[in-house]
Amino acid sequence: MLSWFQALMPKEERFFDLFEHHAETIVGGAAALRELLNGGDDQLACALEIKKHENAADDITAETLLAVRRTFITPFDRSDIRDLICAMDDTIDQMHQTGKATKLYEVRDFDPSMRRMGDIIVQASLLTRDALPLLRNMGANSARLNSFAEEISRIEDEADGIHDQGLKSLFQAHRANDPMGFIVGAEIYGHLEKVVDGFEDIANRVTAIVIEHL
Repeated sequence: MLSWFQALMPKEERFFDLFEHHAETIVGGAAALRELLNGGDDQLACALEIKKHENAADDITAETLLAVRRTFITPFDRSDIRDLICAMDDTIDQMHQTGKATKLYEVRDFDPSMRRMGDIIVQASLLTRDALPLLRNMGANSARLNSFAEEISRIEDEADGIHDQGLKSLFQAHRANDPMGFIVGAEIYGHLEKVVDGFEDIANRVTAIVIEHL
Protein backbone atom coordinates (compact mmCIF):
# COMPACT_ATOMS: atom_id res chain seq x y z
CA MET A 1 0.00 0.00 0.00
CA LEU A 2 2.82 2.38 0.89
CA SER A 3 4.65 1.79 -2.40
CA TRP A 4 1.41 2.48 -4.34
CA PHE A 5 0.93 5.70 -2.39
CA GLN A 6 4.51 6.79 -3.00
CA ALA A 7 4.17 6.14 -6.72
CA LEU A 8 1.32 8.67 -6.86
CA MET A 9 3.14 11.34 -4.85
CA PRO A 10 5.00 14.12 -6.69
CA LYS A 11 8.74 13.49 -6.57
CA GLU A 12 11.36 16.02 -5.57
CA GLU A 13 12.97 17.17 -8.82
CA ARG A 14 15.80 19.27 -7.41
CA PHE A 15 18.11 16.26 -7.30
CA PHE A 16 18.39 16.50 -11.08
CA ASP A 17 19.39 20.16 -10.74
CA LEU A 18 22.03 19.22 -8.19
CA PHE A 19 23.48 16.49 -10.43
CA GLU A 20 23.63 18.90 -13.34
CA HIS A 21 25.21 21.69 -11.31
CA HIS A 22 27.82 19.26 -10.01
CA ALA A 23 28.55 18.15 -13.57
CA GLU A 24 29.28 21.77 -14.47
CA THR A 25 31.89 21.94 -11.71
CA ILE A 26 33.46 18.77 -13.11
CA VAL A 27 33.66 20.34 -16.56
CA GLY A 28 35.28 23.44 -15.07
CA GLY A 29 37.74 21.37 -13.07
CA ALA A 30 38.63 19.26 -16.11
CA ALA A 31 39.29 22.35 -18.24
CA ALA A 32 41.56 23.83 -15.54
CA LEU A 33 43.39 20.51 -15.16
CA ARG A 34 43.99 20.31 -18.89
CA GLU A 35 45.36 23.86 -18.86
CA LEU A 36 47.63 22.95 -15.93
CA LEU A 37 49.08 20.06 -17.95
CA ASN A 38 50.33 22.53 -20.54
CA GLY A 39 52.95 23.48 -17.95
CA GLY A 40 54.59 26.84 -17.57
CA ASP A 41 53.98 29.74 -15.23
CA ASP A 42 50.17 29.43 -15.06
CA GLN A 43 50.31 26.22 -13.04
CA LEU A 44 49.44 27.82 -9.69
CA ALA A 45 46.49 29.71 -11.15
CA CYS A 46 45.21 26.50 -12.74
CA ALA A 47 45.55 24.57 -9.48
CA LEU A 48 43.60 27.28 -7.67
CA GLU A 49 40.91 27.12 -10.35
CA ILE A 50 40.59 23.37 -9.87
CA LYS A 51 40.28 23.93 -6.12
CA LYS A 52 37.55 26.52 -6.66
CA HIS A 53 35.49 24.04 -8.65
CA GLU A 54 36.21 21.27 -6.15
CA ASN A 55 34.94 23.46 -3.31
CA ALA A 56 31.75 24.21 -5.22
CA ALA A 57 31.31 20.49 -5.88
CA ASP A 58 31.72 19.73 -2.17
CA ASP A 59 28.94 22.20 -1.37
CA ILE A 60 26.63 20.59 -3.92
CA THR A 61 27.43 17.13 -2.60
CA ALA A 62 26.67 18.19 0.97
CA GLU A 63 23.39 19.77 -0.14
CA THR A 64 22.46 16.60 -2.00
CA LEU A 65 23.19 14.29 0.91
CA LEU A 66 21.20 16.56 3.25
CA ALA A 67 18.27 16.60 0.80
CA VAL A 68 18.31 12.80 0.64
CA ARG A 69 17.72 12.67 4.38
CA ARG A 70 15.02 15.33 4.38
CA THR A 71 13.04 14.48 1.25
CA PHE A 72 10.07 12.13 1.53
CA ILE A 73 9.78 11.10 -2.13
CA THR A 74 12.97 10.96 -4.22
CA PRO A 75 13.06 10.44 -8.01
CA PHE A 76 14.88 7.14 -7.53
CA ASP A 77 16.40 5.12 -4.72
CA ARG A 78 18.20 7.11 -2.04
CA SER A 79 21.27 4.90 -2.16
CA ASP A 80 21.50 5.47 -5.92
CA ILE A 81 21.41 9.22 -5.37
CA ARG A 82 24.14 9.01 -2.75
CA ASP A 83 26.28 6.69 -4.87
CA LEU A 84 26.04 8.88 -7.96
CA ILE A 85 26.79 12.20 -6.28
CA CYS A 86 29.67 10.65 -4.31
CA ALA A 87 31.15 9.14 -7.49
CA MET A 88 30.98 12.56 -9.10
CA ASP A 89 32.59 14.17 -6.07
CA ASP A 90 35.38 11.58 -5.97
CA THR A 91 36.17 12.40 -9.60
CA ILE A 92 36.68 16.11 -9.11
CA ASP A 93 38.53 15.41 -5.86
CA GLN A 94 41.09 13.42 -7.85
CA MET A 95 41.49 16.40 -10.19
CA HIS A 96 42.28 18.46 -7.10
CA GLN A 97 44.72 15.81 -5.87
CA THR A 98 46.51 15.99 -9.22
CA GLY A 99 46.88 19.74 -8.89
CA LYS A 100 48.15 19.37 -5.33
CA ALA A 101 50.77 16.84 -6.42
CA THR A 102 52.10 19.14 -9.13
CA LYS A 103 52.43 21.97 -6.60
CA LEU A 104 53.99 19.77 -3.93
CA TYR A 105 56.67 18.42 -6.27
CA GLU A 106 57.02 21.68 -8.22
CA VAL A 107 56.37 19.99 -11.56
CA ARG A 108 56.38 22.44 -14.45
CA ASP A 109 56.77 20.16 -17.47
CA PHE A 110 54.40 17.34 -18.34
CA ASP A 111 54.76 14.39 -20.67
CA PRO A 112 52.71 14.33 -23.88
CA SER A 113 50.92 11.25 -22.54
CA MET A 114 49.80 13.22 -19.50
CA ARG A 115 48.35 15.88 -21.77
CA ARG A 116 46.59 13.22 -23.81
CA MET A 117 45.04 11.86 -20.63
CA GLY A 118 43.99 15.43 -19.85
CA ASP A 119 42.24 15.59 -23.24
CA ILE A 120 40.36 12.40 -22.38
CA ILE A 121 39.35 13.82 -19.00
CA VAL A 122 37.90 16.90 -20.71
CA GLN A 123 36.06 14.67 -23.18
CA ALA A 124 34.65 12.52 -20.39
CA SER A 125 33.53 15.59 -18.43
CA LEU A 126 31.59 16.91 -21.42
CA LEU A 127 29.96 13.54 -22.02
CA THR A 128 28.94 13.43 -18.37
CA ARG A 129 27.49 16.93 -18.45
CA ASP A 130 25.44 16.04 -21.52
CA ALA A 131 24.26 12.70 -20.10
CA LEU A 132 23.01 13.66 -16.64
CA PRO A 133 20.01 15.75 -17.81
CA LEU A 134 18.79 12.62 -19.61
CA LEU A 135 18.03 11.07 -16.21
CA ARG A 136 14.98 13.33 -15.97
CA ASN A 137 13.28 11.04 -18.48
CA MET A 138 15.05 7.70 -18.33
CA GLY A 139 12.40 5.85 -20.32
CA ALA A 140 12.77 8.05 -23.38
CA ASN A 141 16.54 8.42 -23.00
CA SER A 142 17.64 4.92 -22.03
CA ALA A 143 19.39 4.27 -25.36
CA ARG A 144 21.35 7.53 -25.12
CA LEU A 145 22.29 6.82 -21.51
CA ASN A 146 23.53 3.37 -22.48
CA SER A 147 25.56 4.94 -25.29
CA PHE A 148 27.07 7.35 -22.78
CA ALA A 149 28.22 4.45 -20.61
CA GLU A 150 29.67 2.62 -23.61
CA GLU A 151 31.59 5.70 -24.77
CA ILE A 152 33.00 6.32 -21.31
CA SER A 153 34.13 2.70 -21.16
CA ARG A 154 35.79 3.05 -24.57
CA ILE A 155 37.75 6.15 -23.69
CA GLU A 156 38.66 4.70 -20.29
CA ASP A 157 40.28 1.78 -22.15
CA GLU A 158 42.10 4.29 -24.35
CA ALA A 159 43.33 6.16 -21.29
CA ASP A 160 44.61 2.91 -19.75
CA GLY A 161 46.76 2.32 -22.80
CA ILE A 162 48.10 5.89 -22.72
CA HIS A 163 48.79 5.57 -19.00
CA ASP A 164 50.74 2.33 -19.41
CA GLN A 165 52.78 3.62 -22.34
CA GLY A 166 53.43 6.86 -20.49
CA LEU A 167 54.73 5.01 -17.44
CA LYS A 168 56.97 2.89 -19.62
CA SER A 169 58.44 5.94 -21.35
CA LEU A 170 58.84 7.67 -18.00
CA PHE A 171 60.75 4.72 -16.59
CA GLN A 172 63.02 4.52 -19.61
CA ALA A 173 63.78 8.24 -19.39
CA HIS A 174 64.55 8.32 -15.66
CA ARG A 175 65.77 4.89 -14.59
CA ALA A 176 69.45 5.63 -15.04
CA ASN A 177 69.97 9.03 -13.46
CA ASP A 178 66.73 10.32 -11.98
CA PRO A 179 64.66 7.71 -10.10
CA MET A 180 62.91 10.49 -8.16
CA GLY A 181 61.68 11.92 -11.44
CA PHE A 182 60.04 8.59 -12.20
CA ILE A 183 58.42 8.40 -8.75
CA VAL A 184 56.93 11.90 -9.07
CA GLY A 185 55.77 11.33 -12.64
CA ALA A 186 54.24 7.98 -11.72
CA GLU A 187 52.23 9.63 -8.94
CA ILE A 188 50.82 12.21 -11.35
CA TYR A 189 49.95 9.46 -13.82
CA GLY A 190 48.24 7.62 -10.97
CA HIS A 191 46.05 10.59 -10.12
CA LEU A 192 45.13 11.13 -13.76
CA GLU A 193 44.19 7.46 -14.07
CA LYS A 194 41.96 7.76 -10.99
CA VAL A 195 40.20 10.75 -12.55
CA VAL A 196 39.37 8.72 -15.64
CA ASP A 197 38.33 5.76 -13.49
CA GLY A 198 36.02 8.13 -11.66
CA PHE A 199 34.15 8.86 -14.87
CA GLU A 200 33.72 5.15 -15.46
CA ASP A 201 32.30 4.85 -11.95
CA ILE A 202 29.84 7.66 -12.71
CA ALA A 203 28.78 5.90 -15.89
CA ASN A 204 28.34 2.62 -14.03
CA ARG A 205 26.14 4.36 -11.43
CA VAL A 206 24.03 5.87 -14.19
CA THR A 207 23.66 2.47 -15.86
CA ALA A 208 22.59 0.87 -12.58
CA ILE A 209 19.92 3.54 -12.12
CA VAL A 210 18.59 3.04 -15.62
CA ILE A 211 18.46 -0.76 -15.26
CA GLU A 212 16.71 -0.55 -11.91
CA HIS A 213 14.04 1.93 -12.96
CA LEU A 214 13.04 0.71 -16.41
